[in-house]
Amino acid sequence: MRTKSRWLAILLVLGMVIAACGGGEAESTTTTAGDGATTTEVEMTTTTEGDTDTTTGDGELATDIGVDVENKVIKVGYLSDLSGVFAALVGAINAGAEFYWAGVNQAGGIDGWTVEMVVRDTGYDTEAHTQFYEELAQETVMIGQSTGSPHTVGILSNLAEDGVLAVPLTWYSGWTDETLNANLLHHGMPYCVEAHNILGYIMENNDVSTLAIASIPGDYGLDAAAGAAQAAEALGYDVVYDGTGAIVPGAEGPENPDEIANAIIAAAPDVVHITGRSQDTEAIYSAVVGAGVEAIWTGAFPTYSPRFIAPGSPIAEQAARDFVLSFYATPWAVGNEGITAFSQQIQDAGLPASEFYTEGALEATIVHRVLEAAIASGDLTQAGVLAAGKSLSNVDLGGLGPNETYTGSMNEQLQRVSNIVAPDPEDLASGGTGFALLEAEYTHPVVADYDFTGACYSLG
Repeated sequence: MRTKSRWLAILLVLGMVIAACGGGEAESTTTTAGDGATTTEVEMTTTTEGDTDTTTGDGELATDIGVDVENKVIKVGYLSDLSGVFAALVGAINAGAEFYWAGVNQAGGIDGWTVEMVVRDTGYDTEAHTQFYEELAQETVMIGQSTGSPHTVGILSNLAEDGVLAVPLTWYSGWTDETLNANLLHHGMPYCVEAHNILGYIMENNDVSTLAIASIPGDYGLDAAAGAAQAAEALGYDVVYDGTGAIVPGAEGPENPDEIANAIIAAAPDVVHITGRSQDTEAIYSAVVGAGVEAIWTGAFPTYSPRFIAPGSPIAEQAARDFVLSFYATPWAVGNEGITAFSQQIQDAGLPASEFYTEGALEATIVHRVLEAAIASGDLTQAGVLAAGKSLSNVDLGGLGPNETYTGSMNEQLQRVSNIVAPDPEDLASGGTGFALLEAEYTHPVVADYDFTGACYSLG
C-alpha cells in the first residue's frame, strides 16, 4: 500500500492546485498524522441557516441547512476514512472529488452556486462515523460520501429521521436493496454481482473449472465471497477451497497468511477469488506463487494494488501474468472523451496516475446531478435534495462510469456493467495507472439474467 505520508503529500499539493484555481474561502489548519507526516487540512467555514427563500432567475428557491444563500455556496458532507485501514484508497478518492469540484467552481459552479466539501476523518470507526454524521447533518445539504458499509448502515436510521441523502463509498449489494436504500444513492457493480461478472468473464475466456474462495470477515469480504459462491454454482465451478471469512486482518497484513496460502496450495485451483485489503492479498499471493502454484487471481477491485507490479516488486512478473479484475468506474485506458479529459487534467496538475481519482470524481458527478435537479425543481432544502436524488434515472456520469438509475425496482436499479482490466507494468512504468483494458462495459450473461431480490450478505 502506498504510505499515508505520500497520500497526505498528494492532498497537500492538490489543495494548492485548488487554491490556485480560485476555490471558495476556507480556514486551513496544520495537523500531524500518526506517522509524523504533516498536512494542511481544509476546514470549511460553517453557518447555521434557517428556512429561507432566495430568488433565482426562474423563481424562488427554497433552502435550509447547508446552503449559504448570500454567497451562493452549497456545502456537501464527506464521511471519509483518511487515517484508518482504507486511508490510502480514500485519500486518493477524495483528491479526485476535490479536483472535480475545483473545476466545477472555476467554471461558474452549478447555475452560479459553488460547492464546498466539508470533510470529516472517521478513521473507519463506526462510532466516529455516527458522531461526525450528526455534525454534518447540521452543516451540509447532503452526504456526498459515506465510507464503509457497517458505518453507513449505522446512520441509516439517522438519515431517514433527518431526511438526508447520502452516497455510500462501498459497493455492498445492500445499497440496491429497497429495504436499505431509501436515503442512499448506490453506484457501481456491487461486490456480490462483481464476483459473478468477473468469474463469468474468466470462464468465458479460459479453460478453467476449479475455484478457491478466500476473504476477510465483514460486509466487504463476505458480500464478495457470497457472490463468488453463487457464481460458482451458476457457472459450474467446482469450489475446491472455501475460505470465506477465514483471512484474519492484522495491522500490517493478515495474521494467518500461511494458513490461507497453504490451503490454496493444497487445493491447486484454476482460479482464486480473494477479497481483502491489498496487503492481505499480497502476503497470501506471494506465498502461493513462491510455492510454484499458478492460477488466475481475481477479487473485488480494492483487493489489488498496482504496487504488485511496480519496479522492484518481487511478484511483479507473476502478478502481471495472473491477475484479472473488474473496475466500477471507467478506466483511464478506455479513452472516452470524459475520462480522457479528466485524466489529462490530473496529469497536467502533476499528480500521480490513479484510477481512484476517477472514483472520487464519479461520486462528485452523482452529487452534481442531484444538485442540478434540486435547483431545477426550486427546492435546495435537505428534503428537496433527497427527493431530487431519488427521482433520477439513467443518470449520465459524463463518461466516468456507467449510467445509474435510482427509480424503479431493485432489478431495474442494479448496476450490471463493469470494466475488465489486467495489470500492465509498461503502462505503470510510463506514468499510467498500471492497467490494460480487456473489455469495456462488460456484462456476462449470468449477470444480465441475475434476479436481484436483496443483499447477498446481511449486515444484520
